[in-house]
Amino acid sequence: MFASPLFHTVRRGSLALTAAVLASCASLPTPSAAPETLSPEALRTDLRFAMETLERTHPDLAHSIDRSELERIRMEVERTLDHPLTHDEAWAALARLNPAFADGHVLIGPQGWREASRAHLASGGGFFPFEVFLGPDGAPRILSALGGGATAQSGRVLTRINGQDARDVVRGLMSRMHGDTPRFRAALLSQRWWLYYGKLHGTPARFELELDGTEVVRVPASRELPAMLQAEEDFKRLYRFELLEGGDALLTLGSFSWPDKARYFAFTQDAFGRMRAAGTRRLVIDLRANGGGDDDMWKEGILRYVADRPYRAGSTYLKRVQESSRKQGETTGQVVSGEITSLEEPRVDEPLRFAGEVWLLVGPLTYSSAVLFSNVVQDYHFGAVAGVGDAVRVRQSGGTQSVVLPHTGLMLSYPRFVLDRPAGAREPVLLRPEVVLDDDPLHPRAAVDTLLSRPVGARLP
Repeated sequence: MFASPLFHTVRRGSLALTAAVLASCASLPTPSAAPETLSPEALRTDLRFAMETLERTHPDLAHSIDRSELERIRMEVERTLDHPLTHDEAWAALARLNPAFADGHVLIGPQGWREASRAHLASGGGFFPFEVFLGPDGAPRILSALGGGATAQSGRVLTRINGQDARDVVRGLMSRMHGDTPRFRAALLSQRWWLYYGKLHGTPARFELELDGTEVVRVPASRELPAMLQAEEDFKRLYRFELLEGGDALLTLGSFSWPDKARYFAFTQDAFGRMRAAGTRRLVIDLRANGGGDDDMWKEGILRYVADRPYRAGSTYLKRVQESSRKQGETTGQVVSGEITSLEEPRVDEPLRFAGEVWLLVGPLTYSSAVLFSNVVQDYHFGAVAGVGDAVRVRQSGGTQSVVLPHTGLMLSYPRFVLDRPAGAREPVLLRPEVVLDDDPLHPRAAVDTLLSRPVGARLP
């Protein structure tokens, strides 16, 4: 039996998300930092080190990686490592492997990008002046001012940036993004445009932007803290609850990673208490920005009030044995297969038990532990899933580890286990909602309203 506590922490290897899951890859130099170059020999050594480390530590590369495609890109990258590169250029070269890894928990990127980004602002630097999202056609559009403030340019298409075709900029950035699918990678790039643009193209003091192919504006770099960095440290932004008209409620869970868990559990308990008092009949749980975290935050924070039968977070698994968690009969480095047989028991005596209709609202950034939560809800019929699908795998990797590449100082992240959904099914490969909804970044409430327009108890498609 594989003890389920091993799976209680599916940290953001990214983002995450946290979810460590969704943390990515960029540190930015301060304006005064002098460029330092790395030799071709050092760069090639780190490339070999990264590939050998993955072969030695990943539990199942075939889970996400097309080996022939990865080898093709590896050879392309190696051919470019024929001259000295700066640290940023080294990231730009090695990060081209990230799309081929095709897993949000596997990536190459610099350490400490959050801290470096804050230091960049503190030293007088700035970032791209707008929050940006990629539209369905792949064109970058302005969402808001950097940090989330209002702007008259909201919704307009960026056609040129500092003289460069904006679609070329997108292609260059997307070729370095990590994540399961192009849809996932586009969502991650949208969330962190300011970061990746600065990483690949620098952070000038002013930007010349062509909008909609007709108007050119000149805008100074912004010194506002980007919206995602603001949200990550603000409990009230990550976690919100609303009682709505007509017996509905909306619970927004922006992460399953928060250091003060007692505060989080008190928040969810209060939400279910308010729903009990109000006679709520339908609950929508918004996970669209949830990159994962710790499983107990949905087990104890949500399912203790919802689950009406025993459940497990997954079924069969593959894990790479580590010395710190090696069991009797196992060898460090060995790949072990097994099945989770222990079940989480429902809280049948929970006074705030919710017997109404439960919907999870998901999107391309729903990842890691948030996907495990969605799997459980679907497989045990604790509720249903709505939103944007076909972006992330239901067979999730986790237990993210990392190692620093010896010469470049870049970080390689990788998982130590791969877990099948509770029902064990491998199809569909990607998370597929029962109800598919469009999600417009300019009008995020629209998907909620569309879902709530369905009559309570309406049959699923």
